[in-house]
Amino acid sequence: MANQLANEASLYLLQHAGNPVEWWPWGPAALADARERDVPVLLSVGYSSCHWCHVMAHESFEDPAVARVMNEGFTCVKVDREELPDVDALYMQATVAMTGQGGWPMTVFLTPAGDPFWAGTYFPPAPRQGMPSFTHVLEGVAEAWRERREQVMRQAAMLTQGIHDQSAAGPAVEPPQGDAVDRAIDSLAGIYDDRHGGFGGAPKFPPSVVIDLLLRRYWAGHDDGGALAMATGTLDAMAAGGVFDQVGGGFHRYSVDDVWLVPHFEKMLYDNALLLRDYALAMRLTGEPRFGLVADRIATYLLREMRVGGGAFAAAQDADSPGGEGAFFTWTPAEIRAVLDDASAEVMITRFGVDERGNFEGRSILRVVGPDSPLVGPALDALYTARANRAAPARDEKVIASWNGLVIGALAEAGVGMRRPEWVDAARAAARFVVDQMIVDGRLMRVHAGGRARHLGTLDDHADLADGLLALYAADFDPQWLGTSRTLADAMLDLFADPDGGGFFMAGSDAPPLVARTRDLEDHPSPAGNSQAAWVLARLHRLTGDARYATAAEGAVALVAEQAARWPQAFGRALVAADMLAARPVEIAIPGRPGDPRTDALLDAARTHAGPYAVIAAGDPADPQVARAAPLMDDRPLVDGAPAAYVCSGFACRTPAPDAPALIAALGRP
Repeated sequence: MANQLANEASLYLLQHAGNPVEWWPWGPAALADARERDVPVLLSVGYSSCHWCHVMAHESFEDPAVARVMNEGFTCVKVDREELPDVDALYMQATVAMTGQGGWPMTVFLTPAGDPFWAGTYFPPAPRQGMPSFTHVLEGVAEAWRERREQVMRQAAMLTQGIHDQSAAGPAVEPPQGDAVDRAIDSLAGIYDDRHGGFGGAPKFPPSVVIDLLLRRYWAGHDDGGALAMATGTLDAMAAGGVFDQVGGGFHRYSVDDVWLVPHFEKMLYDNALLLRDYALAMRLTGEPRFGLVADRIATYLLREMRVGGGAFAAAQDADSPGGEGAFFTWTPAEIRAVLDDASAEVMITRFGVDERGNFEGRSILRVVGPDSPLVGPALDALYTARANRAAPARDEKVIASWNGLVIGALAEAGVGMRRPEWVDAARAAARFVVDQMIVDGRLMRVHAGGRARHLGTLDDHADLADGLLALYAADFDPQWLGTSRTLADAMLDLFADPDGGGFFMAGSDAPPLVARTRDLEDHPSPAGNSQAAWVLARLHRLTGDARYATAAEGAVALVAEQAARWPQAFGRALVAADMLAARPVEIAIPGRPGDPRTDALLDAARTHAGPYAVIAAGDPADPQVARAAPLMDDRPLVDGAPAAYVCSGFACRTPAPDAPALIAALGRP
């Protein structure tokens, strides 16, 4: 019989709807059941593409004997961390505090009031490698609840107070200045793996936000710390490794080793959005075609495999497939020879290091180890066609506002930088879906699944979508995108800003209350909500002149200034925002219709020469919507009836430049 998850829309929750465990979805009803029965809550958190979540489900949650112990002693609650990131973040803090580490599946035991008192991650069905069996854990926690209730409640109170203290605003400090960002780059150089790329050792996650910081520092003309070399070295190493799907394009979530060879095979929308932006920017800054090729293959993957109805994008593809972990993506020499002619097969086997022994459970993960050849491209297409006949990993089709914001921004920015208007069109379609379908009664929702929008949007939903719409505005200069971005920014200030200190909370003030209100401060590996909000607000301040945006951006960056100085690898977006706040303002207003060759020539010059922190506004000055959305355009008329470029700093503008050479000269950049 199905449990109470049968009516949910989350793929992850539906994967557990047939368990013998009497699962509840998160909510007041589950806590009420625990109070009525006087039992603890067993909270299990995971997500649909998580390999070890599937393992624990098969080993324990599908076992009637284990389920009986769970049902008798606990109210069992299942949470999709991608649907309810605020719930996940709260109890992840407790898990890390108790165990020193986190991860999924996450298992947390709560009082009926929601206070955590004991936690862990994956537990095996029998004792293994120093881990107790899950049944032993259940019996021990149930016994402690019955026999040592006072001790349990003290532990719960202590943990909850610790979470409150961790989320409290620290003493006010100044936002980091330009020299602090220089020092952060030096610190990154100290942990850079100059042999394999990336920072630190295994496991290695694509450091997309840090790469963005490094590329922007190079773009700004500050590269004494080798920023470009670290960025391009990491991009090259990842693109050559097994963490990149050499056949289908797109990146897997992370590598279990330090050489980017063996991935966890799930593919996440946010990783591929962020890396598309990185590779396209690297192509633009260096002119190296190899970066453009990877960007193209990421975009092709996103458009071919991740789009859902209406033009939005699915959340993830699973780590597992019916053939077993990695079976869909790996090859043997015989399989390659069965698809290709002899010459092409030998080129591919040499190029990608395929042999009889394999490098993953007797099969080969493709990674670049040999020379390129004109045969490689057509051969990859043939392998992709053949692979499509295999049993594929499941796709989690829920639409997440935050992650769609990231892909909107990536497609818009990469589409302009690489002159791929079809990518901008795809960004526009996704933006229309999210704005039309996921803003309900003026409130952005987190998820669209099962035909409707669900769950209140969190800080990162607002910040990432606002960022994506800003990038889309910079691509087509449609004022509706900038207007909606400003509306989202205002909601961040109204719903998420800390009234007693700087920065932002993760959940809105209108969200169902939890035992503590947490913050999202570290890039993990997508941008932290607090830092992304600062980055968005800093740019909106330059487009609108609204001082509230600058003040809030400075407060958000100041909140993490000390942590960013110590661990720059976890605060790349905060450092980008700090770099912009410290940079001389550069604002460019271009009255003229985009699509007019004269306007487009000015836009090309501005995009190429204005630097990484310039903001550009453009549009027909006769359209009142243009200046209403971007006050930078107010009172910026055509010059003698022709488009022109006003180069401004703090809204104080120079004599308008009538053409691209004059604009480049006014910018004072090569």
